[in-house]
Amino acid sequence: MGSWLVLALLGLTLLSLFLTLWQWLEGRLFPLHRRSRAAGPLPGITLLKPLKGREDATEACLRSWLTQNYAGPVQVLFAVGAADDPVRPVVERLLAEHPELDAECVVCPELRGANVKVAKLARLEPLARHEVLVISDADVKVPPDFLANLVVPFADAGVGLVHCFYRLSEPVTAAMQCEAVAINADFWTSVLQAIRLAPMRFALGAVMAVRRSASEAIGGLGVLRDFLADDYELGRRVSRTGARVTLCPVVVDCCAPPQGWRRVWRHQLRWARTIRVCQPLPYAASIVSNVTLWPLLLLLAAPGRPGALMLAGCLLTRIVTALDNQRRLCQSLAHLPWWWLPPVKDLLQLAWWTLAFLGNCVEWRGRRLRVTRQGKMEPCHPLEPLPDWAASETGPLP
Repeated sequence: MGSWLVLALLGLTLLSLFLTLWQWLEGRLFPLHRRSRAAGPLPGITLLKPLKGREDATEACLRSWLTQNYAGPVQVLFAVGAADDPVRPVVERLLAEHPELDAECVVCPELRGANVKVAKLARLEPLARHEVLVISDADVKVPPDFLANLVVPFADAGVGLVHCFYRLSEPVTAAMQCEAVAINADFWTSVLQAIRLAPMRFALGAVMAVRRSASEAIGGLGVLRDFLADDYELGRRVSRTGARVTLCPVVVDCCAPPQGWRRVWRHQLRWARTIRVCQPLPYAASIVSNVTLWPLLLLLAAPGRPGALMLAGCLLTRIVTALDNQRRLCQSLAHLPWWWLPPVKDLLQLAWWTLAFLGNCVEWRGRRLRVTRQGKMEPCHPLEPLPDWAASETGPLP
């Protein structure tokens, strides 16, 4: 029995090592940050921007969208849930700075649906005047040429939705550095690995551009108002119409406020449970790629020099590939002092993976919610308010 266990752990170790190297290779092959120019006239764009509250980076993020170098027509629609939302003065000040823009801030009281963000999008969609709808979270900052690159894939009439990778910008705490490993090293390369095996049938929610005709074909954005993973659901439904979902190689920044371990833990657990509901079998199988876990278990099952060398080789591979993935996505070496974090994140990932199967409740935007098997949200008891540090969670970060 002991020898079979050792052989099984050896096989899992070698498989996890192979998957890690394959994932790194997919990242190397993808034309990350490549710029392109659309051929012919540029399509009209309506930017839908649901907002709630403000952070230190909110104004800079919103300004980046209002100062785009885009030659086509652009309409900007901001939405707030209440007239006294603290982000509204920020928006009005920016609109006053850019009177030449076709832009307005819409107050949307009495929103219907569990997902308030999507409920705002549903209120804005009928006001859109252009063919391409761009949906973006409040904490996303984009380069000046972003829109010009985002619309390039729409030259192909078969493309219905375009989205892009994002990176956690300037993590300032140890907890955020650990989350940066999850986002800036692992997430984007795992997406590339997944679409090598099957066509893309999901979307990443930091920025999504969808043809208005594709949105109408699925019944409009309002059909997503009760889903937690509205980005995944939008991509899934658009792909089911026969339209393709594709990636733009330009990367955007997610500017999150400082976060400690408790908030990052809840953030990652929410992401884990959401993905487990959306893709239960792939998520269950994802533990196989944990290149820190399996050689560690192998060494514990068969102590000795061979196991120690295997563990050392796997850890070295994990650290080097993770650092290179972060360097490529972030175009920076600021993460190098945190070189030791990838194996730590892998062991935490085991805990998140396990907990993902032990419950359906998540904490999101100051509320406790239960995610149903269909990916919809419903109240999860107890319903007492969350503390201040958890009440302002926004953005697409996993």
